[in-house]
Amino acid sequence: MTTSQIDYAALFAATPSPCLVLGPDLVIVDANRAYCRATGRSRAHLVGQYVFDAFPDNPADPDADGVRTLNASLHRVLSSRTQDPMALQKYDIPLVHRPGRFEERWWSTINTPVLGVDGSVAWILHRVEDVTAFVRARRTQLRMTGGNLSEREEGMESELYARARELQRLNEELRQAHARERQVAVTLQEAMLHSPDLAGHRDIAVRYLPAIGSLNVCGDWYDVVDLPGNGFAVAVGDVVGHGLEAATVMGMLRSALSAATRAVEGPAKALEVLGLYARSVEGALATTAIKVMINVGAHRITYSSAGHPPPVLLHPDGTCDLLDRATDPPLGARPDHVARPEAQLSYGAGDTLVLYTDGLIERRGEDIDAGLARLTDALARVSRLSPERLADALLARLGVSAGARDDIALVVVRLGGVAAPPPAR
Repeated sequence: MTTSQIDYAALFAATPSPCLVLGPDLVIVDANRAYCRATGRSRAHLVGQYVFDAFPDNPADPDADGVRTLNASLHRVLSSRTQDPMALQKYDIPLVHRPGRFEERWWSTINTPVLGVDGSVAWILHRVEDVTAFVRARRTQLRMTGGNLSEREEGMESELYARARELQRLNEELRQAHARERQVAVTLQEAMLHSPDLAGHRDIAVRYLPAIGSLNVCGDWYDVVDLPGNGFAVAVGDVVGHGLEAATVMGMLRSALSAATRAVEGPAKALEVLGLYARSVEGALATTAIKVMINVGAHRITYSSAGHPPPVLLHPDGTCDLLDRATDPPLGARPDHVARPEAQLSYGAGDTLVLYTDGLIERRGEDIDAGLARLTDALARVSRLSPERLADALLARLGVSAGARDDIALVVVRLGGVAAPPPAR
């Protein structure tokens, strides 16, 4: 029998461990027979319910924390996209035929993400084991022996409970430490990406998200440069690799391109200068970059790309144009210097220019055209939002608000309404 002939729905239904399938909104999508038996509910009763409406805390128990701890675990799964085992917990469940009454239950729980083709969490597999009988048996034995367990039994039970609580405490401390270190890394990256000219452009939104699981600064960058006259330039780039080495190379290339933009005419010339410089910087070869110059008075965009994914010009009606007519290989890909191509197009009032790095659209095992189609479809649905709201909505629609497998740099520029920058000094 081939894999395609396996009835996975039947396998799920017959799985002996009680399991729920939850959507990202924590609404119950499916429940297997073992779960229905364990909770005394039918599948029809459970499917479609918000999990905490189906299983609220016991109001008669002032120490009940089942909703809080389970909710925290499920949201960790959504944000980290990794499995989250929970410590042994007491979580009473409502009695179906006695409204307002609850039955004491103890559970051992593991929450596991199921990722969609775009890398986002499509479902959560909530697997539980009902260990209430074990807990009650220990209590019964305690009563029958007059409260005297053997020294060995007392030691084992105390150790089991202590380990469960210690595991929960350590996991929480690790999560908090990870969050602090990640925030430090993001703050450092933002400091490295500081662009003084950006402050004068209220219609430009920028976002930087490090790769999931990465606590280091990385090689993606963005920059905004005011130009003499009535224009400005935007750049996005991506150095191969992660960590301090890639970040160091990123800082050198970003500064070099910023300087070249101020010294030469046009984005193609600026990238040529950057390419020549990159040959002398270890780790800079194969870097991709896109340089776009906007002439506000003429409503004209001029751009050149060094192997970078194409920016998108989004129109207010939701239609999109890809800036893909001036694409050349990444920096250092050619042994000899060759002039880079350059292209121009006009834009209208209210158009939006979106530049990004490949972490926004690329998914493992998927053609880049699928990622571009997903990007333009998402942009079409948010075309009339402000740049700040559009940036956040785009990340959410692409399932990368909490990061992706690769770093993401994103720049959203609202055109037509962009005020002319102050004269370059």
